[in-house]
Amino acid sequence: MTKVAIITGISSGMGHAAALYFHEHGFEVYGGARRVEKLEDLKNAGIHTQKLDVTDKLSLRELVDRTVKEQGKIDVLVNNAGYGEYGPLEEIPVENAQKQFDVNLFGIDRITQLVLPVMRRQGHGRIVNISSIGGDVYSPLGGWYYATKAGLDMWSDVLDEEVRQFGIRSVVVQPGGTKSEWSHVAIDNARKNLAENSPYEPLVGKIDNMMSSVLFSATSDNLAEVFYKAATDIHPKRRYFNAWTDHAMVMFARTMPGAYKFAVNKMMKYL
Repeated sequence: MTKVAIITGISSGMGHAAALYFHEHGFEVYGGARRVEKLEDLKNAGIHTQKLDVTDKLSLRELVDRTVKEQGKIDVLVNNAGYGEYGPLEEIPVENAQKQFDVNLFGIDRITQLVLPVMRRQGHGRIVNISSIGGDVYSPLGGWYYATKAGLDMWSDVLDEEVRQFGIRSVVVQPGGTKSEWSHVAIDNARKNLAENSPYEPLVGKIDNMMSSVLFSATSDNLAEVFYKAATDIHPKRRYFNAWTDHAMVMFARTMPGAYKFAVNKMMKYL
C-alpha cells in the first residue's frame, strides 16, 4: 500500500532532495514552500506541490486537508522548513528573533498539531524533525538559530513521549555542514542585522571566511537518505546523523562543554 508523506520547505537543498527521494521510493509526496517558482521540477516529477508558509495556519491547513482528501491518510510528516537568522545578539532586532522562532519552531508545532489527529485515528505515524548539530554545538552569530534548534530537540523528545502510546513516533535528524545555499543566506542575514558602524563587523567577516573555507562533504542527497531512514525505520532512533563526525561533535559539546568552549575560542583567534 502506497505511503503518504508531507514535507515542508521543498524549494531547495535538503527538502528538495528529500521530496524527490521519497517519491522515487514509492511515497505520494505533498509539500510546499514560499517560492513556488522553484517547485516546477518537483511538480513535473509527480510531487503534489503548493505555496506554503509555515507561519500561516490557513496555508498549513490547506496542505493537510488536501493530503487527507486525496490520499485518506498521512504516514509521515517531515518538518524541514527553516532558515538561519544570524547576527550579533546585541544587534538583532527582537522582531527578527521572534520570526526565527516562528519559522523554525512554532511553524513546526502548527503543522504537527494539524497532522497528529489524523495519525492518531490511523493508529500510526512518524514525525521527522529536521534540527541541526547546532542544537548542541555553537559558534558566534548563530545564537537565535541555535536556540531554535535546541528547543526543537527538546520539543521533539517531549512529543515522542506523549504520542508513542498512539503508535506515533517523533524523531530528530541533526545535519552538520552541508553543501547548500543555507550558509550564504545566514551570512547575508548577519550583515543585514548589523547596526551602522557596528563593532561586530570584523566578526561577521571572520565567520564568513570560516563558512566559505570549510569544504562540506555532505550533500543534500546524502541528507535525503537520512530523512528517509528516519521516516521508515521499523525501530526508530531518537537522533539521526549523516556522519560519525557530526555525532562526535555533538557528544564532545554535550559531555565536555568547557573543552568545547575552549576549542571555539581557539578557533576564533586563528580566523
